[in-house]
Amino acid sequence: MYKVKTLNNISQSCVGYLRENGFDIGDGLESPEVIFVRALNILDYEFGPELLCIARAGIGVNTIPLARCAEKGIVVFNTPGGNANGVKELFLFGLGMACRDIKGAMDWVDDFDKSTGEVSKVMEKIKAQFAGPEYMGKKIGVVGMGNVGRIVANACVNLGMDVYGYDPFLSVDAAWLISNQVTKVDSLSDLYDCDFLTLHCPLTDLTRNLVNADYLAHMKDGVRIINYARQQVVNEEDMIAALESGKVARYVTDFPTNNLIGRKNVVMTPHLGGTTHESEENCAIMAARQAVDYIKNGNIVNSVNFGKAVMSPSLNARLCIFHKNVPNVLAGLTSSISKRGINIENMVNASTKEYPIAYTMLELGSDADEELLNAIQNQKDVVRVRAIPSKQI
Repeated sequence: MYKVKTLNNISQSCVGYLRENGFDIGDGLESPEVIFVRALNILDYEFGPELLCIARAGIGVNTIPLARCAEKGIVVFNTPGGNANGVKELFLFGLGMACRDIKGAMDWVDDFDKSTGEVSKVMEKIKAQFAGPEYMGKKIGVVGMGNVGRIVANACVNLGMDVYGYDPFLSVDAAWLISNQVTKVDSLSDLYDCDFLTLHCPLTDLTRNLVNADYLAHMKDGVRIINYARQQVVNEEDMIAALESGKVARYVTDFPTNNLIGRKNVVMTPHLGGTTHESEENCAIMAARQAVDYIKNGNIVNSVNFGKAVMSPSLNARLCIFHKNVPNVLAGLTSSISKRGINIENMVNASTKEYPIAYTMLELGSDADEELLNAIQNQKDVVRVRAIPSKQI
């Protein structure tokens, strides 16, 4: 029985799904084959030799050591799209907060001194201080048109906004799901004159400090910026300076810091983007299914440190091999197998530009014995090999 160690609480339906598929699950299990995590920093976590994969129930993976996992042949999964609707709904709240000072207005009501009179009469005199612009008819730039960004863009179209989307990595499949009323732009500079800017891109070396002093200087005075991407996509010191100068009218973010708390025209929520009952359930089940499929069938879908590798269901045995992405490795693998009179029925190979370790899955005409596994493991550039035995009807 495979063991799943949970580093965060997960839904009971997810626990039931894993147990139905023959997995033992708990937070105290030792030497697990699977680690299940939601929002915990495991950059310094010690991974045992048994660990095959990490299932991240969510999208952000900046708290997981992806390169170290790749070097050990540990697959890291995330769940793109699982919490997209939850983030979109929080964005709609954020858009309203970016316009009028709703938080200030609510604080005024909560702090009202009832001894001074009837609130309904006093409020008519002071409500103008909380006013702001409507967003209908305004121009909004959406940075990142993935699972969240595209439905945010579509929602903004439905709100009557003039929507411009930027994503240099937009896939053809994703593009089909975006409203034809969203204007695609080829450069971030095309968003300088936007009234609103909303961020939904992953944190990478390319997006770190994407919104900085130089970019803000080119933007329209009084721009309103919403950040439901990641904290580090915005340079915090530059944002504070822009708020103080009035260049940015309001900054709405899901990533509070001590330096931002208490600052005027900053609205913060404590990382609530995917915090809905439905989002947490969707992400947990999605992560669990991906981990089970990998363990049982060798398939890799939605990995952030290995490419997609999928074979159709089969009763045949499979070999899952991680190796350096260098020439002649595949020739050595197939030679070791053919020498033992085993036929290769199918093969899938996947690699990424980010990491030097590739993944090859071989479907065999018969089960691999220990001699074959050792022969493959001992090849120069092989990192890890795992056998999935043939299935019996």
